[in-house]
Amino acid sequence: MKYAGIIVDNNTSATDALYTYRTELEDIAVGQKVIVPFTMHDRRAEGYVATLSDEAPEGLSRIKDIIEIVPGVQLSEEAVKTAMWMHDRFLCRYIEAVKCFLPVSEAKRRTKDPFADLECEPTEPKKLTKAQAAALSEINSAVEAKKNTVFLLHGVTGSGKTEVYLQAMQKVIDMGRCGIVLVPEISLTPQLVSRFASRFGLDRIAVLHSKLTPAQRGEQYKRIESGGVKLAIGARSAIFAPFTDIGLIVMDEEHETSYKSDKSPKYDTLELAEKRAMYHGASIVLGSATPSVKDYYRSEKGLFRRLELAERYNSNPLPRAYIVDMTKEVKAGNRSLFSKKLAEGIRKTLDDNKQVILFLNRRGYASYVSCRECGHTMRCPECGITLTYHREEDALVCHYCGRKQPMPKVCPDCGSRIIGRFGAGTEQVEEKVHELFPDASAGRLDLDTAKRKGGMESVLKQFEKGKTDILIGTQLVAKGLDYANVGLVGIISADVTLNIPDFRSAERTFQLVTQAAGRSGRGEEPGSVVIQTYAPQDPAIVFAARHDYRSFYEREIELRKAAAYPPFADIYQLVISDEDEQLAFESAKRCAVWLRKKLPEGVHVLGPAPGVLVKASGQFRYQILIKSPAGSRKSTSSAIMQLRDIYAKQKGVAKLFTTDIDPYSFI
Repeated sequence: MKYAGIIVDNNTSATDALYTYRTELEDIAVGQKVIVPFTMHDRRAEGYVATLSDEAPEGLSRIKDIIEIVPGVQLSEEAVKTAMWMHDRFLCRYIEAVKCFLPVSEAKRRTKDPFADLECEPTEPKKLTKAQAAALSEINSAVEAKKNTVFLLHGVTGSGKTEVYLQAMQKVIDMGRCGIVLVPEISLTPQLVSRFASRFGLDRIAVLHSKLTPAQRGEQYKRIESGGVKLAIGARSAIFAPFTDIGLIVMDEEHETSYKSDKSPKYDTLELAEKRAMYHGASIVLGSATPSVKDYYRSEKGLFRRLELAERYNSNPLPRAYIVDMTKEVKAGNRSLFSKKLAEGIRKTLDDNKQVILFLNRRGYASYVSCRECGHTMRCPECGITLTYHREEDALVCHYCGRKQPMPKVCPDCGSRIIGRFGAGTEQVEEKVHELFPDASAGRLDLDTAKRKGGMESVLKQFEKGKTDILIGTQLVAKGLDYANVGLVGIISADVTLNIPDFRSAERTFQLVTQAAGRSGRGEEPGSVVIQTYAPQDPAIVFAARHDYRSFYEREIELRKAAAYPPFADIYQLVISDEDEQLAFESAKRCAVWLRKKLPEGVHVLGPAPGVLVKASGQFRYQILIKSPAGSRKSTSSAIMQLRDIYAKQKGVAKLFTTDIDPYSFI
């Protein structure tokens, strides 16, 4: 007789536990899918075997029997262990973690590989620069020794990080092992797949991302499990690729926020990569021109091994950056989206038969209030975070501590009455381009175009072929695009990310400005970038214009330390939601009171405060933020899990209770 701990496929907090069942089935194994009697009425339910023991747990009076094993489904021991770890680390439900390791459904028929028609000519390894060769040597040594090492490959834009990935992965494949390559956006997948397919052959690569149909995803999993595929490429979900012998995991553009899941389970891809690498004796390469402050700090402390690529591969200089003070443009009578410098730059670039990229990261929640005369932005005096305007209340609200203040009539800094919300989108930019440059062809790449089937690929292909002169877009155009004919990048407003209500706003601004600028001058001739801003002296913008990561990091890490933000603390976000606003608020308030009593000294509970989106999908949302200093993570997580269990059993409370650790969005 064996006793199994079963994760039942019932996605509610009330049933988020391991249920003990017994069985005499001799072929029972961890990771199998089974049918069990569940609830007092013994209805049939699916579940997964998480643990097996020869002895029954103490204190159980009645143990039911497993009905049967479901054939054809077998999670690996590693997958089960990792799912159990995810439950504790990310405060998700067991079943949510388990399903990350399963294809959405079994493929009932063979489906066409979405990249089967990808055009790729075979390529040979490129000659490496001295810096590239040194970096590759260190990575290969760790791979050969099966060391669990994390490398931070800090290379300026255009320094040849991808070639290092390719040659490092060649070593892995030559050893008969497997590799995973992650990109932050689906839009970057075709480019990277093409580079790797040209080197290794498309038949040896599986592609995994959220746009695959269930049948396509199932087919990719079958290819991996059959052993014919040695490499998986895709967005963050590719970290769950069912390889049994991983030698190397690469995370390109490792700083990108999309590596943090915003849907439950709200996992951090890097932490999962570290967990899997530890199990397999694999190494990890994190590549970026603008590493996250948190990961660069870890490299400073010796937790990661930092490798530097300080120059571009073709020895071209980095693009020359010009900062344009938009307050001066306004005073000079120019209220256009384009400064004189940018408009002239676009015209000259087009006349030189070069292409232009115009970048504006306009997101709905990023509205802020600033003075058009001096550039002063309204911030919370308590938290230092940008205040967000709420139309319903005609008030400025801090989404960290809940503080509210009326919309100012005059600027508190200079007394000007020219105050307003900043807000221009990519569609407005496109209209202005057609108005000012009617002879130029323009394309737009943002969420609207990306949602249309094939829309993103079509826009990028037109630009790559030179049929589009000016590409306008959000952060999608700032990530990893490599086109040799781009002579100018124009950043319409660097302030949009500078003033989001988030302690990482300066970091995001520095990263996006640097990354967007890096799309320019990647061919034989130097490029340039025009940065438009109402805050020309802001350190994030000044350092980005200088391509000076080190100076930005040194300033930012001191601010984080003083304010006890990551990497010096974890930030936990609890969101309480309900159709009844008062009930949502009262429930959140009760949770905050409980947490303040339960959590140890030094752990700070902020709120409850209304979410940035106070009402979403008919639900009023209130959030609690917890600053948990280094060393207190275990006790904080334990308290929140205890609160969640208590909350699930309560009556008369708000319907939804969600948690996130170190979120990258406070919407």
